[in-house]
Amino acid sequence: MKARAVTAPRTASSATAATPAASARAGHTLVELLAVLAISLVLLSIAMPAMGDMLRAYRLRMAAADLFGAVELARGQAIALGQTVLLAPTAATLDWGDGWTVFIDRNGDRRPDGGDEILVRRPSPAPGIAYTMHFGAQQGPPYLAYNSMGRGCNHANSLASRFGTMTLKQGEQIRRIKINMLGRARLCDPAREPLACAGADS
Repeated sequence: MKARAVTAPRTASSATAATPAASARAGHTLVELLAVLAISLVLLSIAMPAMGDMLRAYRLRMAAADLFGAVELARGQAIALGQTVLLAPTAATLDWGDGWTVFIDRNGDRRPDGGDEILVRRPSPAPGIAYTMHFGAQQGPPYLAYNSMGRGCNHANSLASRFGTMTLKQGEQIRRIKINMLGRARLCDPAREPLACAGADS
């Protein structure tokens, strides 16, 4: 009858003795972690300006699209209601950057105030955007008016044609809304269409 070979039981000391070596192979040294952190910070510093430009471009696109939608709404409502509809800055600052309102100007002051029929009021879509407006015979508070035929007109005379360009600028980036003699609006980027999207402030 063969005798069984007896193996000595594994003691706790022998198990723990292998642990430090295994940990050293599986982990990372402090020098390695600091090197990775340094590389990450360098890459982040390179990416941050580009991310800032992308964010500003996005805000400008959204603001331009929002204002363009308001222009289209004013024109559509003028045709649907059969009367002159205005689009103008909401705030007393007369700055488009503080928001705008589409309304029927009951008292003829070109301002969305008491007694006027407010159709849509929009807050400022994004901070830091400069708005300029170049239309023929622009005097007094800035505004855009459409008559019942959907053509741009003078607020006091629906037969007097009025057209021009609205420009939105943030840093070096620009978007324009160009409105022709028929009242049709077009949103464009002068960087892509330098001739077709030129403005009076070019």
